[in-house]
Amino acid sequence: MNKIDLIIQARMGSSRLPGKSLFDLAGKPLVYRIIERVKRCKNLDDIILAIPDNDQNRPLEEIALDAEIKCFKGSEEDLVERYLNAANLYKTDYICRLPADNPIPEPSEIDKMISFHLSLEKKGFSSNLAQINNSGYPDGIGIEIFSTSLLKYVSEKYKDPQKREHVHLNFYNYDTQEVIDPELAPVNTINCPIDFRRPDIILDVNTYDQYLFIKQIYDYLYYKNKYFSIREVIYWIDNIYRK
Repeated sequence: MNKIDLIIQARMGSSRLPGKSLFDLAGKPLVYRIIERVKRCKNLDDIILAIPDNDQNRPLEEIALDAEIKCFKGSEEDLVERYLNAANLYKTDYICRLPADNPIPEPSEIDKMISFHLSLEKKGFSSNLAQINNSGYPDGIGIEIFSTSLLKYVSEKYKDPQKREHVHLNFYNYDTQEVIDPELAPVNTINCPIDFRRPDIILDVNTYDQYLFIKQIYDYLYYKNKYFSIREVIYWIDNIYRK
């Protein structure tokens, strides 16, 4: 039986928005809200918060303890190494990658991506984290998934610092829609359901304005239904936020 783990990468020293993992969303830190949502996934064995191994990131370790999930401390800049070492420690066969600046992951779409990936004959790299080949996904509600053995291979093959810092660049470039090595790691995705096929929507937090946008979503939806879905988010954007 394959062990499938979700690894959430987080750090306090973000260059664009330091400390964002602790920003408040409905009374809890942003990264806690991510964990709360992905705990509803049915196809995961473990959830692991992978953080840099230094005192600055101790508050993130405490959140992992509070949320009762695994925590791994590793390299700050070398994300490939951090993911690989976390996966090796917890005997992970398939890594589901989720950055901690995506505060509204959709559990059902994560489960769907896992099932899809495992069904492939040549698995490579699969993602519904953002749009691939006009898949239509909003940016920030899904995951990337690949095997630990594949990550080990690219870790040995690629030493470019940019590829070490950005795991997906070993497989796929979302900006250019470029597959890095189709023979080694074919890139696969699924089409977003029509009722929330909205690639124009970005649910990342890389700037303070983006945080304020996400905070408004949580302020409006969380207290009505802590398990609010992407459909409710889109309704809020189209009918309340833009009015």
